[in-house]
Amino acid sequence: MSDLKQHISTAFDRDLEGIQAQILKMGGLVEAAIHDAAKALESRDEELAEKVRSGDKVIDALDESLNEEAARVIALRAPTASDLRVVLSVMRMSANLERIGDLSKNMAKRTTVLAQMTQINGSTAALRRMARDVESMLKDALDAYIKRDEALALDVIERDADVDQMYNTLFREFLTFMLEDPRNITSCMHLHFIAKNIERMGDHVTAIAEQVVFLATGEKPEDARIKQDRTASDPALSANIELE
Repeated sequence: MSDLKQHISTAFDRDLEGIQAQILKMGGLVEAAIHDAAKALESRDEELAEKVRSGDKVIDALDESLNEEAARVIALRAPTASDLRVVLSVMRMSANLERIGDLSKNMAKRTTVLAQMTQINGSTAALRRMARDVESMLKDALDAYIKRDEALALDVIERDADVDQMYNTLFREFLTFMLEDPRNITSCMHLHFIAKNIERMGDHVTAIAEQVVFLATGEKPEDARIKQDRTASDPALSANIELE
C-alpha cells in the first residue's frame, strides 16, 4: 500500500471511530431518557420529567452532528462498499435513537399533566415495566452493534413481540377503567398515549437491531416480524398526539 493510500485509510478509520463513538454516546443518553421518563411517571417526579425534556436537546444535537460528520466522511473519503454500509447504518441508527428520545420526551410531557390527576391503580408501575423491557432491548441492541452479534440482534427483534403484547393488555385495561368510571377517561387517555409511545420505542429499537443484522451479514432479517399490536390498524387508537 502506498503512503497516500495508507494515510487515507488511517484517516477514514479515525473518522469512523469518531462516528461510532458518537452513536454509542447517543445510545447511552437515550437509554437514560427512557429510564428517567418511566421513573418520573411512576413517582410523579416533575423535576425529573423536566430533566428528560431538556435533555432531548442534547440527543437532537448529537443526531445532527453525527449526520453532518457521516456526510463529510462519505464525500471526502469515498469509502468502499463495506465501509459505506457501516456509515449508512450508523446514520439510520441515529435517526431511530433520535425518535426514541422524542418519544421519551413525550412521556415526560404527559407526566407533568398526570401529576395533577387522580392516579389509576397499578398503571404507572405497568408502564415502567414495559419501558424497562424496551430499555433492556436497546442496551442489547447497542451491545450487538459493538460486537456485530447477529444472534443477540435477532433476539432483540423477537423480544419486541412481548412489548406489543404488554401494550395490548394495557390498552384493554385502560378501556375497562374508562367504561367503569367516566372520570377516569382523561387520565386513561394520557396513559394510553404513553403506552403507545413505549410500544413505538420498541419498534425503533427493532429497526436498530435490524441494522446490526445487516452489518453482520450484509442482509436484512429474512422474515418480516408480524406486529402484535392489535390496535395498529385503527388510526383513532394508534394516534400519537403530542403535547406542546
